[in-house]
This record gives sequence, C-alpha cells and structure tokens, in this order.
Amino acid sequence: MRPSVAIRSSLGGAAASASEAVVAVDIIRATTTAVTAVAMGRRCYPVADVDGAFRLAASTPDALLAGEIGGAVPEGFTLSNSPAQLAALNDRRPLVLLSSSGTRLIDGIRSSPFAYIASFRNYRATIRHLARLRLPVILVGAPTRGDFRAEDRMCCAWIAGGLIENGYTAADQKTDTLVRQWRAASRLDFMCSPSVSFLRRSRQLYDLEFILQHFDDVDFAFRISGAEIVALPP
Repeated sequence: MRPSVAIRSSLGGAAASASEAVVAVDIIRATTTAVTAVAMGRRCYPVADVDGAFRLAASTPDALLAGEIGGAVPEGFTLSNSPAQLAALNDRRPLVLLSSSGTRLIDGIRSSPFAYIASFRNYRATIRHLARLRLPVILVGAPTRGDFRAEDRMCCAWIAGGLIENGYTAADQKTDTLVRQWRAASRLDFMCSPSVSFLRRSRQLYDLEFILQHFDDVDFAFRISGAEIVALPP
C-alpha cells in the first residue's frame, strides 16, 4: 500500500500515531531560524513560552536567547526570531528559540517519535529523508492568528508534491488541491502573505531577503529530539 501525505493548517491531532512522521513548517520565521542555527553548528532548543525560555537558558551555559511574541522581542532576549541576524553572528552559542506560533507548534509535536521541522532551505532534503522512511506524513503549517500563511502552504505543498513523485498519495482532497495550487510556484509567489507585510512594516526586510536567497541550500533533514533540533545525515 502506498503511504499517504497530508497537509494540515493547524496541529489538531497531527501527532496522533507513532507510525506517522509529523513535520512542522513556519517559514517566517521559526523553522528557517532553527534550520539556520543548526546548519551553523549551533545547538538549538525551541521553547513554547517566555518562562520556558528563561528556565532552559538558565541550565544551558552561554545560551543565546532569540525570539518574539506578537512581533516584539521579550525583555532579556538578545535578538528577534531572525535567521538573518543569527547568520550574521560569528559565535556558535547554543540557541534558545521562541516564537508566537512556530516554536509552539514544534513543542506540540515533539512527543512524536518521528517529528521534524522543515523550511525552504531544506525542503528537498526533507523530501528525500521522508521518502526513505515510507511512513505516512503529516505536514503542519504553524497558524498565525488562525491563518495558514502562503509561505507555509507553499513549502508544505512542495514537500507533499515531492513525496507524491516518490510514490506517496495525497491523503485527502485538501492536500491534493494545495499541491496542485502551489507545486509550480516561483520563489516570489508568497509575497502576498501577511507575514511579508509584517516584515515590511517592521523594517525587517533583511529576513525576507535572507529567505529568498536561501532555497534548497541545506542538505539535511532536521528532527526534533527531546528538547533539541538535530540534523540528520543525508
């Protein structure tokens, strides 16, 4: 029987089965930041809330606190949930990462034995890894104010489409429709997203530029292993 791939717009019952792979996607910006951190050689610890961030930082020597809640950097954090700012740093301090939606989604699926994160940077590597597993796959976009943002739909659809090319089947009509809508999308086709508008309004276009300049340039899948994000061999 061919394994299935489903795209979901929120967590819901995504981490329901030990025989399913669950993938969190939050392009702007949590999963892009986390992938960037680990690709740089940092350890990366996503957390669900500010209190959890400070608790983890207190037990992690030389930890770097990065993140935002509602677009604002919490007091005591060094930088925002910014892949561009992180990539510009020369150190390799472990990263404690917080975001309004993405790291909460990651926290929600971490108990799954096959839990992953994906971004545009490693979407093809994610396809290759999942295709070898041959497990049913659920791709979950991190909802922002209840909205399944265009960039997350696009990345989920690209991964789902790649899996379908590798013998998977769409789990339902919604997944099939999203794959058809986004499969041939260009890198600029998510510019209509409210997330992009937020980066413009808040003068954080350096993160948009970073995302647009880094497609398929990381050759690893990234698994959630306990509190940490780890890179898997290609």
